[in-house]
Amino acid sequence: MSGSMEITEAEAQLYDRQIRLWGLDAQKRLRNARVLVIGMSGLGTEVSKNIVLAGVKSLIMIDPENVCAKDAASQFLAPRDKMGFNRAEASRERLQQLNSMVEVRAESGKVEDKSDDYFRDFDIVCATGLVLSEYMRINEACRARNVKFFCGDVTGFFGYCFADLMKHEFVVETPAKNVECVDLVQKKLETDKNNDSNDEDNMIMVKNELEFVTLRSAMKTNFKAPGIKLKRMDPGFFILRVVQDLYTNHGSLPLPEKKSEHIPLLHKIRDKITRDYDLPEGKIPETIIPMLFGELAPVSAIVGGVLAQEMIKVISNKDFPIENFFLYNPLNSRGVVECLKG
Repeated sequence: MSGSMEITEAEAQLYDRQIRLWGLDAQKRLRNARVLVIGMSGLGTEVSKNIVLAGVKSLIMIDPENVCAKDAASQFLAPRDKMGFNRAEASRERLQQLNSMVEVRAESGKVEDKSDDYFRDFDIVCATGLVLSEYMRINEACRARNVKFFCGDVTGFFGYCFADLMKHEFVVETPAKNVECVDLVQKKLETDKNNDSNDEDNMIMVKNELEFVTLRSAMKTNFKAPGIKLKRMDPGFFILRVVQDLYTNHGSLPLPEKKSEHIPLLHKIRDKITRDYDLPEGKIPETIIPMLFGELAPVSAIVGGVLAQEMIKVISNKDFPIENFFLYNPLNSRGVVECLKG
């Protein structure tokens, strides 16, 4: 994701507000980024829309599913007259119209059929709508090829995303007066044309580095280890386990058309997760189970916005990324970040 390619005059006009927000160098990095989005349901649609508007070099969508009636709830890129057509291909035209300067392509195959080397040609991969084992397979294939990895799902009122950025270096803009060791930083001039600004107004770009873990490692977190306070911890991670265990053992995320079948299964899985993790009674509330069906547009917008924002941060190498789970809890309408490292 080199930032060497110059921005054209047309791009400078189109991205003027963004350049003012995150800087020319960040926009150059975006201009060179190649992104893969797997799954074009509501969440994948939100991520793709935001990333294309940001101005990446290319975005490829891959999805084996066809447009169906339930897509009307959250999938706004595939026209209704494309019912029965491949979902990625049906989304391409509207997505391209959002930004003609981005190369937008669609593939109709299954990502499960792609070899690990398929992911080599991307800078960032964002996977949605897959079973946990496939997320892990793609994550490890990406890590072996130095490709940043994100994944996420929306199930009813609940949603989450995960990031594995390997060893990620980034800078954070900090007031100079708060930085003691200037040898480790690069000064950013904030003096106006009259040179009458105070030294305290000067900003410093402070370099930081974080080490991430794979999804497989994160899912093996020992919640009995010292320092982990289960009572205070948000239930989001364990809700994630419930819906992914349903997918792993019964073939799908919770489906509205199978609600009568899936609700008893979800209750059984909830009870098993509670025992396996030795959770306090009621940690995964029973009231959450009926809220896990379908894919709601508002939740897709929230989680998709967070996912795209994190992808932009990673491409631009600016600001602290989420480390490493974002979990949207519908019971209190709030998102939390959990750092789980195995």
